[in-house]
Amino acid sequence: MPQVMVVARNFMDMVAALPASKLDMLYDSAFICEAVLRSLPPLAKKYALQMLYVLAPVTSTAMEEWVREGYAAKHRVAIDKLLQLRVFVEVRDKRKDVSYKMNQKFQGNMQKYLVDGGSLPREPMSLSITGRLPSSEDLETYALDQWERFLLQVINSSQVEKGTSFSSSMMKTFQRGLLSSRDGEAPKLTENGFQFLLMETNAQLWYIMREYISSAEERGVDPTELISFLLELSFHKLGAAYSLNTLTDVQRVAIRDLAELGLVKLQQGRKDSWFIPTQLATNLSASLSDSSSSKEGFVVVETNFRMYAYSTSKLHCEILRLFSRVEYQLPNLIVGAINKESIYGAFENGITAEQIISFLKQNAHPRVADKIPTVPENVTDQIRLWETDRNRVEMIPSHLYEDFPSKEWFEQCCDHARDHGYLLWEDSKRMRFIVRGEFHPEMREFLRRQR
Repeated sequence: MPQVMVVARNFMDMVAALPASKLDMLYDSAFICEAVLRSLPPLAKKYALQMLYVLAPVTSTAMEEWVREGYAAKHRVAIDKLLQLRVFVEVRDKRKDVSYKMNQKFQGNMQKYLVDGGSLPREPMSLSITGRLPSSEDLETYALDQWERFLLQVINSSQVEKGTSFSSSMMKTFQRGLLSSRDGEAPKLTENGFQFLLMETNAQLWYIMREYISSAEERGVDPTELISFLLELSFHKLGAAYSLNTLTDVQRVAIRDLAELGLVKLQQGRKDSWFIPTQLATNLSASLSDSSSSKEGFVVVETNFRMYAYSTSKLHCEILRLFSRVEYQLPNLIVGAINKESIYGAFENGITAEQIISFLKQNAHPRVADKIPTVPENVTDQIRLWETDRNRVEMIPSHLYEDFPSKEWFEQCCDHARDHGYLLWEDSKRMRFIVRGEFHPEMREFLRRQR
């Protein structure tokens, strides 16, 4: 069965995808430069700091001597990341030898930041103006409630008692790729849609924010300004109040959209209005692995394949229906069972066994979360066996790379494909490997840079 994976990238991947001119505009802000520097992998960060006060280009050969033998692959990954974000700019001399120099805007702003320090463009409001603010627990509850209400509206508007204020065109943008419909039929979840629902909250957030940013120009908004504001927002203090009067017109529109998603909470005083960032907002500049959700689980699975979900959430009930048979629902309890028919139905919709098992583990009730295993082994083994039985052969579009001129070049390309998740198979003796078809353009660009 071909797998269609929903890609949820972090902000730096979005930044790297911007045209060079837009990326240089972002680096007009020292604050954005700081955020990009923080996001870099350790070795790339080290190179950026080493080059911070170097004005002349440094040859690629000289830079390769900065690492020990055997670390060429990590060196290449670090350089690639710096080039993608235009922190480094590639320079070629008359002999076509490659050198690297630092982006002048990035370099100048980071030098000023190190000397003068940096601060957010706005300061938190005084408690004497705002009065008592919501606690961190109240904010977390609010954020998850808002996010759940939005997701339920995305997948099934009829289940929502009170929808968000997003326009129908904006909702269609969010639903793009998640739902499909034919003439005269109600919209149905696509394979991407089913996989999206089983993601962690932060992974879902990245997917939605990517769609929100990619559709910015359709709304007459510059994506660069939007990314800049969202990155800035991620460095605000959790639970502090910030005045709406400090925002531009574009930022005011964006902050109201973000409030609908649960990233901020809007409050109105006698004279002033303000917004309060939630945990979802402060996680925006972190990677997915650094911002895993800490919400309490609700699912208990027994060895007899019975499933009990202690939840009042309609969204949870909809998600459980994806791979189990829900038998009845009480005010705070959903009772169901996992069987072959329900699991095969999930497979038909593009959900994998590992996604189902991962969801059950990540959302395990606290009473069973500390047990080993969290989900009974006979249940997880059976789910995997059902998938294996159904998927005897899997077809994956791919590209074969061979005829490399040297062993070193082959290993560099192979390491790059492996580090980025492109690699499907390799044969070191014959110097050939296979990558996923959808990553062929990225691999081709990497090979071009190696020549």
